[in-house]
Amino acid sequence: MTYGKQTRIALTVFVVTAAAPALCAAAGATTYKWVDDQGVVHYSDKVPPEAVNKGATVLDKQGRPTKKIEPAPTPEQAKAKAAADEEQRAQARATEDQARKDRALMQSYTTEAEIDVAKNRAITTLDAQIKSAQAYSADLTRRQQALQKRKASLGDKPVPIDLERDLNNVDVELAREATLIKQRQDEVASVTAKYDTDKKRWREIKSDQQRSAAAGDAVASKSSAAAGAKK
Repeated sequence: MTYGKQTRIALTVFVVTAAAPALCAAAGATTYKWVDDQGVVHYSDKVPPEAVNKGATVLDKQGRPTKKIEPAPTPEQAKAKAAADEEQRAQARATEDQARKDRALMQSYTTEAEIDVAKNRAITTLDAQIKSAQAYSADLTRRQQALQKRKASLGDKPVPIDLERDLNNVDVELAREATLIKQRQDEVASVTAKYDTDKKRWREIKSDQQRSAAAGDAVASKSSAAAGAKK
């Protein structure tokens, strides 16, 4: 860039800047200050589309800055902001979900003992189902042994079709009962963990409520004492 061109740009910026208050006053409305790609400062009643990405400054009638318009975000910035907004929304949903669960928990149980009763009731039901399945499995095992003994007694003779069918049916039933027993045992562990977690959370909420109540009582007592001292 030549010296003459530099001088013209500098003079342009100086003249426009010096004239800004007058332009604002003459317009009698919102005026925007913005800079083009060549670094020249402009004043107008609106920001042209090509300058939106660079931001602008809003001026009052006296040419004083009243608001800064940030440049349009880049694609990377927009993506990062969208991710941050989504994370914030997810956290808000998680907080609301926890608050809903806490309300339901405190409405369901008034004491820790009630949680223990509900836990024992659920486990007792599952234990009964496990014992029933185990007893049935024991019967099936005895029947399986009897059928196997009968099959062995045949030696080299052909095994009757009904005997093979009975043995297969017993094997299937034993496998089904074993799966059922495992499922119920897993449920016992899950139920135990759930009620233990509920009990721990119940204690935490109760402690928070007691601390809040104590703090409220302390404030009320202090306010009452201060009011009494003024009389």
